[in-house]
Amino acid sequence: MTKNLSPKLFFLGLLIFLAIFSLVTLVPTSWAASESAVDVYFFWGEGCPHCAKEKPFLLSLEKEYPSVTVHSYEIYKDKAGQELLFQAGKALGVDVSGIPFTVVGNKSFSGWQSEGTTGAKLEKMVTDCLEFGCADVIGPLAQNISADPADEIDVPSESREEVIIPDKVTVPLLGDIDISGFSLPVLTIVLAALDGFNPCAMWALLFLITLLLGMKDRKKMWILGVAFLLTSAISYFIFMAAWLNLLLFIGLVFWIRLVIGLVALGGGSYNIREFFRNKDGACKVTGGAKRQKFFEKLKNVVLKRNFWLALAGIIALGFAVNLVELICSAGLPAVYTQILTLNDLSQAGYYGYLALYILIFLLDDLLVFFIAMITLRITGVTSKYARWSYLIGGILMLIIGLLLIFKPEILMFG
Repeated sequence: MTKNLSPKLFFLGLLIFLAIFSLVTLVPTSWAASESAVDVYFFWGEGCPHCAKEKPFLLSLEKEYPSVTVHSYEIYKDKAGQELLFQAGKALGVDVSGIPFTVVGNKSFSGWQSEGTTGAKLEKMVTDCLEFGCADVIGPLAQNISADPADEIDVPSESREEVIIPDKVTVPLLGDIDISGFSLPVLTIVLAALDGFNPCAMWALLFLITLLLGMKDRKKMWILGVAFLLTSAISYFIFMAAWLNLLLFIGLVFWIRLVIGLVALGGGSYNIREFFRNKDGACKVTGGAKRQKFFEKLKNVVLKRNFWLALAGIIALGFAVNLVELICSAGLPAVYTQILTLNDLSQAGYYGYLALYILIFLLDDLLVFFIAMITLRITGVTSKYARWSYLIGGILMLIIGLLLIFKPEILMFG
């Protein structure tokens, strides 16, 4: 005689059956998720050496993981790729001012160091997406934009670690240029020194020293002179930092680089013309009545009996003088900051190079000031050196302008 199953046992068996059925149904789905396709979005620019270093690693990643697809977008000349990059930045809430820029799922990173560092980070992001799945943020944005062919960027097939740049490059109008000794620190020192030798950068200091040497209070002489130099350094740094951040924000736009290149060509041509026409090496912007007017203001400020009023006046005039110096610099600060944006640096790196530029820029002023204060005799940069700075600076500006337009990769150091 068989007993009927109690309702409790019946429901218990039903629950066990449903649990087993669910496991059998869900496990294949889990496996399928682990084998789901992963899309990698790679934004690059023509002539960018860091981009060229990352591309072969991405190609090897596609071969190692068949479920991975790399979509690459050029952003210097392709407006659609550029717009997609900006949309990606908004969707991810990240800064997209530097390339290469790579996106996997909802994660991204900018720049490229090596396979062992950046490459390992990228591969970890890919394997996590393969194993656990990840949301494709860029896919919906890129539906109507065609990606570049996989072999669009030319790289040396024998090495994935190094992009070889030749020792010489051919630049239109100038012919072959030896670039083997080029480096960002060297270029910084050369450009800053040429900027500092600008005759407009020295005349105000010489006027100030003339007045200071007539004072009896040595302590006041030192304080007012140092305050003027510090004001010059700070105001120049503020301008260059603001210009740098503006270029970092819009620097991915192809025509911005062309405009800065044209500015360099114009400034270089002007300087070379000044070498032949302005044999006295005088600053035209501050000549004649303007210079006399400034001298009267400076004299009234320095000779004030109230020390604090004199100090405040010196600081105010220091800022005003540097605005004039920026006009006389013929675009050197703007050209230099554009070169910085072409290089993949950290925030501290950018400001460090600006600080180096300012230090070299003020070196001749510091030298003249300290000699005058110690010896109580005025000396300065002669018109001969100022005139030759026009020629050297003009030639260098022409070279940089042509490189910015035709060979920007040469200015991407490291």
